[in-house]
Amino acid sequence: MTTVKANGIALGIESFGDDNAPLVLLAGGTTMLSWPDALCERLAAGGRRVVRYDLRDSGESTTDPKQAPAYTLRDLAADAAALADVLGDGPAHLAGIDVGGMVAQVAVLDHPSAFSALTLVGTRAVAPGPPDDDLPDHDQATMSRLFARPIPDWTDRKAVAEFAAAAAEILGDDPLTGRAVAARIWDRTPGTAPPVQMANQMGMVFSRLDCKPRWRERLPEIKVPTLVVHGRRNRFFPVGNGKAIAREIPGAQLLVLEEAATAIPAAAIDEVAAAMLTLG
Repeated sequence: MTTVKANGIALGIESFGDDNAPLVLLAGGTTMLSWPDALCERLAAGGRRVVRYDLRDSGESTTDPKQAPAYTLRDLAADAAALADVLGDGPAHLAGIDVGGMVAQVAVLDHPSAFSALTLVGTRAVAPGPPDDDLPDHDQATMSRLFARPIPDWTDRKAVAEFAAAAAEILGDDPLTGRAVAARIWDRTPGTAPPVQMANQMGMVFSRLDCKPRWRERLPEIKVPTLVVHGRRNRFFPVGNGKAIAREIPGAQLLVLEEAATAIPAAAIDEVAAAMLTLG
């Protein structure tokens, strides 16, 4: 893991595979560890240079969490385009998971020449907050359980990992994986102050981000090959959100993972990698 300068800021990255191979850029949701190691390795074995990166205010990227970030969703999209330019000689395959999927959609719309393909995992086409009337909202029973829990002591690595494991179980993900990833995120977080930890562990800084103007109506402008991956059991962004994106992007492929929720489970790694590799 290292950092690179792009769009005037530092972005934390980790690379897999041959530096001269076609680039697949994985936007974190919000940290790079949203992307499983095994998927990165599988894509690299398929002849790609894979680079996963931290969004601003997470991991090794420029961090200054405040009540309201000074940057916007458009700035995060510009980060992706600038990073693709710094790392590669040509357009990159951009993939985004969760809120990183929102960044990826806007990046391909605002910077079409920077990208050759698009993968969107477990995301939606509207900003945080109430969705459009035709899109399913978060499962309210799940959200009530998530937010009824006491916040952990952010200075206690074990407590933070247990907090994440419980969240994973509520969301329908693997709690053992959730615990392990949260511990790794804690190790990479620059400080234990609640705003910094919540930005890394919960992506809370993203909920305060300026995401205007809307971009859903522009999805038909996307011309690159697109793959939409969504878990059938996703209670945070229910599967109807992924289906809507796939309908609205011309020619998009839809891959519904029947046993998945918000994360990409180990059992689906080969299937997701194989589908991504067909895009280029």
